[in-house]
Amino acid sequence: MLRKAAAIIAGIVATGIAVGLVQQLGHYLYPLPAGTDPNDTAAIKDYVEHAPFMAVFFVIISYAAGALAGGFVSTIIANDGKKIYAIIIGILFLIISVYMMITIPSPIWFWVLGIAVWPLVLLGYRLALKKTRV
Repeated sequence: MLRKAAAIIAGIVATGIAVGLVQQLGHYLYPLPAGTDPNDTAAIKDYVEHAPFMAVFFVIISYAAGALAGGFVSTIIANDGKKIYAIIIGILFLIISVYMMITIPSPIWFWVLGIAVWPLVLLGYRLALKKTRV
């Protein structure tokens, strides 16, 4: 039981770290305009509307990296071959993603891709299974 809880917690942490690192890279490559307060929701909404495509697409890349990392780490730690841990992480972060897309209005393509990437937790799960069988 403890291992199962640890698998979910570690998957959540791995997902958060992966999302954060990729988004940091995106912010490095496409910084906010000078003087923009990252805590000002209105300023961020305005930025998203006018940002270069890749600046916004980095968020999708971060979701994909997070999904892979969460599925992989949770499966490795659970070590029982079940995909439920990856699915729980995918659902949790899908809910968070939808909340963020509601909070910061996003174009329709972002909604589609932002939802479509979370099943990648299952790819992370499969990669972990291959690693543990080697």
